[in-house]
Amino acid sequence: MMSNTSMSQEKVLIVEDEENERTGLAEVVSAWGYRVETAVDGYEGWEKVTQWTPSIIVTDLKMPRVSGMELLERLADQTHAMAVIVMTAQGTIDSAVQAMRMGAYDYITKPIDTNRLHTILQNACALLGTKVELEVTRRKLRDSGSLGQLVGSSKKMQEIFRLVEMVAPSTASVLITGASGTGKEMVARTIHELSPRRSKPFVPINCAAIPETLIESEIFGHEKGAFTGALERRTGCFELAEGGTLLLDEIGEMPVGTQAKLLRVLEDHKLRRLGSKVETSVDVRVLAATNKTPEEAVARGELRNDLYYRLNVFNIHMPALREHKEDLAELVQTLLADMNAKHDRKVATVSEAVLNQFKNYSWPGNVRELRNTLERAIIVCEGAVVETKHLPPGFGQVTVRQAANDPDAVRLGVGTTVGEAEKMLILKTLEATSNNKTRAAEILGISLKTLHNKLKEYGNSAADAIPDKEE
Repeated sequence: MMSNTSMSQEKVLIVEDEENERTGLAEVVSAWGYRVETAVDGYEGWEKVTQWTPSIIVTDLKMPRVSGMELLERLADQTHAMAVIVMTAQGTIDSAVQAMRMGAYDYITKPIDTNRLHTILQNACALLGTKVELEVTRRKLRDSGSLGQLVGSSKKMQEIFRLVEMVAPSTASVLITGASGTGKEMVARTIHELSPRRSKPFVPINCAAIPETLIESEIFGHEKGAFTGALERRTGCFELAEGGTLLLDEIGEMPVGTQAKLLRVLEDHKLRRLGSKVETSVDVRVLAATNKTPEEAVARGELRNDLYYRLNVFNIHMPALREHKEDLAELVQTLLADMNAKHDRKVATVSEAVLNQFKNYSWPGNVRELRNTLERAIIVCEGAVVETKHLPPGFGQVTVRQAANDPDAVRLGVGTTVGEAEKMLILKTLEATSNNKTRAAEILGISLKTLHNKLKEYGNSAADAIPDKEE
């Protein structure tokens, strides 16, 4: 907890048109050691900002003359470090989400939970205290063509860097989209590493890899005896990520009932373990990722519209590797360094022939497939340079081709239904990957869980009997 001495250095402006609430908040925040000023609406708030230069502003959204939203728009041009916290009624969460898209640091619902406000103010102080340090870090990373675990000098990757830099310091939820293997988890980790929460846990959970019967327990935790087999209390991922960041990967695979409970936690910042009657407060930033098109998942009823809206405060879309092949050389060198450290090897680079082959390949499995390819090559390579002979047998041939004389082509006759076409494509891809279901799922751009479900629908017992494996 921050000391009163350090907190007293921060100036907090409270903008609230209701006198009792304004006075009460000012007394509470002053008691915590902050220097406090108040304003009756956004108009007076703006005057106080220009004259007193507070570092933290706590503002209501609905006010006469100048609203909190209008005040936020004016604050966008301020150059000094500042964090804006908006207050909103329970029924107007949408307005708070919009405010965060406009640059607000966080929001809190009325009636104000003072413990929650205390935590938000402390986190805002941490953000302000590390802003210069983070800016220096970001500039160094940018100069090297990387940002955290992300690599690339292409326009597409530089735009990703810009978005990550913009959203990392806030508490805004982020929805990261893109095909399997594009690096969505790396984006989430980089956001965490460039945020004031970087010293706290980063907890990723893959919703597609957990049985529906266990996912609530994994996320929210459970008490002893909550269900058959619950022999002791279990701490869920939310509590494990306390103070840090929780990544919900493949959010579209989460059961709709669990999505409703997740939404309540996001809005109230409180959860109840399975089997418990007591609510526990949590301070966790939630990031989500999906390889589905979110709007289509909402239309199909797989993703709740209200949860999608709450998670999609900020959206980052990861491009497929084939869309930024100019980054291949940098990616190869970065991945080689990782693989050398992992396997205690000293492979320096790849040959020009290998790089050319990489550039001519479509990379259906994206960066994950590139990593797997290089990992295998590094293991079998005996020298300092990866040559074409070190690549997997038949590398570059596992694609959905259109040539009429190609034995791997998927041919569809007029009248073929969408369901039949899907089945043919899945089974042909499995055949092309020698029934490696993990690789097939990557190529098809679906989760392994979805592939299993499809195979069960087809009654493909032979393919289902083959264990999942990574290349």
